[in-house]
Amino acid sequence: METLRILLEKWKNGTIAEMFDEWKWILGYTGKYKKAICLYVFLGILSTVSALVSAIASKQLIDTVTGIYASRIIPVAVIMVAMAVFSVCLNSLISRISLKISIDIQNDIQKDIFQKIQNASWLKLEDYHSGDILNRFSNDVSLVAGNAITWLPNFIISTFQLVAVFCVIFYFDAVMAMISLASAPVLIIVSRILMGRLREQSKRVRELNSEIMAFEQETFSNMNTIKSFGISGRYMDKLIEWQMKYRNYNLDYNKFTIKANIILYLTGIISQYGSFGWGIYRLWTHYITYGEMTLFISQSARLTSSFNSMVSLLPTILNSSVAAGRIIELLNIPEEVLVENEADDIGKFSDRGYSLKLNNIYFGYDEDKTVLEDSDFEAHPNEIVALVGASGEGKTTLLRILLGLICPDDGQALIEDCNGNSVILNAGVRKLFSYVPQGNTIFSGTVADNMRMVKEDASDEEIESALKCACAWDFVKDIPDGIYGEIGEHGKSLSEGQSQRIAIARAVLRDAPIFLFDEATSALDAVTEKKVLDNIIKQRKNKTCIVATHRPGILDVCSRIYRIDNRKLEPVSKEEVTDRG
Repeated sequence: METLRILLEKWKNGTIAEMFDEWKWILGYTGKYKKAICLYVFLGILSTVSALVSAIASKQLIDTVTGIYASRIIPVAVIMVAMAVFSVCLNSLISRISLKISIDIQNDIQKDIFQKIQNASWLKLEDYHSGDILNRFSNDVSLVAGNAITWLPNFIISTFQLVAVFCVIFYFDAVMAMISLASAPVLIIVSRILMGRLREQSKRVRELNSEIMAFEQETFSNMNTIKSFGISGRYMDKLIEWQMKYRNYNLDYNKFTIKANIILYLTGIISQYGSFGWGIYRLWTHYITYGEMTLFISQSARLTSSFNSMVSLLPTILNSSVAAGRIIELLNIPEEVLVENEADDIGKFSDRGYSLKLNNIYFGYDEDKTVLEDSDFEAHPNEIVALVGASGEGKTTLLRILLGLICPDDGQALIEDCNGNSVILNAGVRKLFSYVPQGNTIFSGTVADNMRMVKEDASDEEIESALKCACAWDFVKDIPDGIYGEIGEHGKSLSEGQSQRIAIARAVLRDAPIFLFDEATSALDAVTEKKVLDNIIKQRKNKTCIVATHRPGILDVCSRIYRIDNRKLEPVSKEEVTDRG
């Protein structure tokens, strides 16, 4: 009754339907490997047959040694050795096939997730911590891929083995066969009770793994900040808290599984002792031979093992469905707005520059947080336009709108070519932008690696020219091996100003018609800052340059200035900005 209640509850809350959908999705990835999976099943069945033949040959050998079939010792011994070698070869081949397919499926799923994340709505993707995404991308995908092609074939193989072994035992002794299978009902009942708890525990453990990975990722990424504030001990305490939470949860569940395993073990022992006792009785009454006794004992254990294997697939199915559900959640993130055809049409005039126009823009991250309202903006080729305003007023938000990362709730955000043709700003026109965000954006590797991220075929001369434009060549040339010198993760061998200049040089190398700088010159001195911006406008013709900044010194080189104040974006003069401090 308890089992029935659990199953009815699962039916009501949709868990069974969810599992069906999740496994339907998993099987969608295994479709193109049908031939390999069929081969896997065939080899598994062949391995079972060879093991049975070996067991029967062993029975014959024992009977031969004990004098029942004296003339058969050589052929029976040959068969046993041949089956043993054959079984080793089969198992090796099965392992090889299984690994190959699981790796291929893992690669397929990861490629889909990677592409989905790249094309996902920025706002929706921000709901997930990067550590959680990484855990799903790595651990969850690995679990799904590892089980995707094994659970159904293994179920078929175990079922075949169960039936085949049962038939062999039944052929020699029907009562022995029934005793050997006596544990099946108990195993079924226990496994059904376990199903709900297993799924719940698996989901919670995976969520805990994501939370712990998120904490670790943030900690390692911000280690300098943690050390600078002298709060390393606090973060060690947090790690211990996470570990204790994980430990306690698993120990509680382990207590439950130990009880269940004891029941399963005792059931198996009773079945095996029953088989052993019956075999001893039959041997004592001279109804069976010593060889048959050995066959009964080995195959009785194998019968129980086959059934246990089938039952043990249940946690595999549950864990895989939980992991699949977490992956599907990522794959269901809405995609960002992309209008490729219009973007291709307007992209024909890259060398002549583009204008950006925002008309009566309204935007808020949620209903209670309006960032921009009734705002207009424009920027044209050969201009440097400044965005100023207090921190948190919406400068970065405006740049996200220009990049098509977010869409206005109302109003128009347009890019316009030299002929007056315009397209709504979206992901498709992002190729027309060179963006330098806040913070350190240097990747591990060489200077050249960082530069060629945006232009793979860039020559050394082009890289040097871009570095000079960004006032970065003077220090890069002094790095051992120059542009091919290793600079480490986040440019650990560079100052913040040097890292910013390489990031700016990377944007220059991309040579897009529009430059967006989000506090990207904050670590530069005033003279270098002005020189970099002046170089971009003079050396790179028809560029539209937009700079979000707090620094009034940069305003001298700007054609126009916009200030965001009280959710409103308005043009202002340099004097107005200076007067307000």
